[in-house]
Amino acid sequence: MSLYERDYARYYTRTSSEAALFVKRVYVLFALSLLSATIGAWAGIFVLGPQIIANTFTFIILSIVELGLVFAISSAKAKEGLNTILLFVFTFISGLTLTPLLYSILKIPSGAVIIAQAFTLTTVAFAGLSVFAFTTKKDFSVYSKALFVTLLIVLVASIIGIFVHNAIFHLVLSSVCAILFSFYIIYDTQKIVQGEVVSPTVGAIMLYLDFVNLFASLLRILSILNSRD
Repeated sequence: MSLYERDYARYYTRTSSEAALFVKRVYVLFALSLLSATIGAWAGIFVLGPQIIANTFTFIILSIVELGLVFAISSAKAKEGLNTILLFVFTFISGLTLTPLLYSILKIPSGAVIIAQAFTLTTVAFAGLSVFAFTTKKDFSVYSKALFVTLLIVLVASIIGIFVHNAIFHLVLSSVCAILFSFYIIYDTQKIVQGEVVSPTVGAIMLYLDFVNLFASLLRILSILNSRD
């Protein structure tokens, strides 16, 4: 373990001011990550759209790179600077991989409104759940195993969903995802506040993944409900 890692590993010795600074750094990186993802989504829709939307191979490659970057960020958590660069590369590519979903919604009536509604709902929910996580005395770490098992079930169901074209199935799946990642916002926020996360970059990517997955779930829910009107 490097000196940097040993220094962060002693999270339990942080003073209140050090803990507050750590949390502030996490949220600054999180906000910049959302900006990076927004730029990636914009580039995906207006610049690289045909290459991503019409080319399944390109999308698969981007998804694999995206997954690899998650592990790279975790491995480089002790390398300040490098981990931040990897974070922004990851979030930019994450924005690109949202292109097919965003593009499909933009094609339906009031698609832009649906995206704006989903983003607004996600932002409000994220803010409310974060405040709850900061103030509640309940420890959500007891739900770690249940959340992980539910996440695995959702992943398997999502793979099945690729071959199942049923609106009810996808509505239920998206609803479960929305609830799951709402719980993860509380769970991950508490881990960050309680000092169980050793790097601001890792904390930022945890919150980013929670936010984006909740956003994507709400997007799918609203688009399905809109198509059934």
